[in-house]
Amino acid sequence: MATLSSTHCRSYSPLPSSSYAPSSSSYLCFKLGHRQRVSVSSSSKRFLEAKVSIQSHTNSVGRTQDGAVTTTVAPIENDIPFKKLKDGLLSVSSSDECKDAMTFDINENEPTVSITVVGASGDLAKKKIFPALFALYYEDCLPQQFTIYGYARSKMSDADLRNMVSKTLTCRIDKRENCTEKMEQFLKRCFYHSGQYDSPENFAELDKKLKEHEGGRVSNRLFYLSIPPNIFIDSVRCASLSASSGNGWTRVIVEKPFGRDSESSAALTKALKQYLEEDQIFRIDHYLGKELVENLSVLRFSNLIFEPLWSRQYIRNVQLIFSEDFGTEGRGGYFDNYGIIRDIMQNHLLQILALFAMETPVSLDAEDIRNEKVKVLRSMRPLQLENMVVGQYKSHTKGGVTYPAYTDDKTVPDDSLTPTFAAAALFIDNARWDGVPFLMKAGKALHNKRAEIRVQFRHVPGNLYNRNFGTDLDCATNELVIRVQPDEAIYLKINNKVPGLGMRLDRSNLNLHYAARYSKEIPDAYERLLLDAVEGERRLFIRSDELNAAWALFTPLLKELEEKKIIPEYYPYGSRGPVGAHYLAAKYNVRWGDGVDQ
Repeated sequence: MATLSSTHCRSYSPLPSSSYAPSSSSYLCFKLGHRQRVSVSSSSKRFLEAKVSIQSHTNSVGRTQDGAVTTTVAPIENDIPFKKLKDGLLSVSSSDECKDAMTFDINENEPTVSITVVGASGDLAKKKIFPALFALYYEDCLPQQFTIYGYARSKMSDADLRNMVSKTLTCRIDKRENCTEKMEQFLKRCFYHSGQYDSPENFAELDKKLKEHEGGRVSNRLFYLSIPPNIFIDSVRCASLSASSGNGWTRVIVEKPFGRDSESSAALTKALKQYLEEDQIFRIDHYLGKELVENLSVLRFSNLIFEPLWSRQYIRNVQLIFSEDFGTEGRGGYFDNYGIIRDIMQNHLLQILALFAMETPVSLDAEDIRNEKVKVLRSMRPLQLENMVVGQYKSHTKGGVTYPAYTDDKTVPDDSLTPTFAAAALFIDNARWDGVPFLMKAGKALHNKRAEIRVQFRHVPGNLYNRNFGTDLDCATNELVIRVQPDEAIYLKINNKVPGLGMRLDRSNLNLHYAARYSKEIPDAYERLLLDAVEGERRLFIRSDELNAAWALFTPLLKELEEKKIIPEYYPYGSRGPVGAHYLAAKYNVRWGDGVDQ
């Protein structure tokens, strides 16, 4: 894994030396201005990502204080085509153990990172990618030598791009000093090149400009494809042939959707792999970058009270809920081709489910975590139509305001059957989760905006206080709620006695409310994922076999819905969704938790 980490931004505690044993046999140590350690993975001997010129020394081997092996080696020279540039050779992190190793001039030899946003004039780039890059720069998380290029068909100058980007930049609430100065410095690093997405010549012109900024240094290049999926392959082909790094790593971030079904997804992956290795492809799902999703494994694996309860023995059901309080609003044309199942359930919610339900990984290494997620996905029972409810919002008047129906959108066909709401009951057929329903619900134009995980525990057997709760035992159920957005929080519902002489019970929350507990602003998901891509950290990105397993679960159901032309259940704009979702939950003796909290 190639990383360019900033000591100001992240600090990682070292992994045990045994965790490196399968992949690393030697380390090169040298000074990068301030001391840093560079590790060379033996698994990547065939794919050298950089030209490294090192002073000749007598071969020697020693150990640093953290157990890493240090060695001096002969000079290395290598040029590898784009397809052979394997991530995983150089790992750079802060260290004080390399005092006596080889040195070179940081100004002349420090690697550069060039980040090209393909589709720079689009909404995603303007609203999310450029602001996230500025936030990383503002927090000193980007390497010292970096350049940002916007690439799109629109005719713009560098000044036009900077003006466009400047309108969306904001500074951290908790750290506003030098805001204007920081913005000006960041914008000076931003440039623009206009070109066609399928033109090798235009990408060659981009390559020439990138080289001017890189100044002969080792050049690492990251391409963010913020473009429609039908032009992914053309852009990757052109970047491969004309704008890949000649002496460093090249990585490509690919936005969803990753196809519409198993067949189209497999075709997309196959086409990408004509020009890229798997570990150069970073399939981004921004929900995996959200703070509470990343905290999910910390909550479970670093707190003794939760791990013993994390099974069918104590958990009655798990609910994954996503709702938006607005409709398609201009995205109807795109949305109608995919629908809520493909847009939200097959990726965002299923990825969260896999993280929630996976077994303890061998380590926090990306491959170990993704291996466990794949096992969960492959253990899941095929989805049946009787365990799925689909809906579509209709027009509704409330408070004198009339809200439009989905088919009122001019870009949506009048007879569209595309679901804007879906609820499903899923099951994992393994020893830990056998028989536990995982209820998934996602919809647009609902009564509120939220994304959360709700874990409902089993009833207390022989509960001495049953009579105090009456016939509604759900009121006595312990529930762990992880609110991903908005107003991030983790709270546990418990039963307790109300103060007084009588015996009256109350349901209370043990609440970790992030805004109250932490003064620091929570980073946007794109900030975390962009930083991970620059550092070569893949654990929050989707591997091809994960993608295959996810599509294998949903594709048969999607085809059945479309072939049988299942008519969705209509629900009013701003309501709680179709009544059928409540019947589906009741089928498994479950009540949706988001309705109880209102």
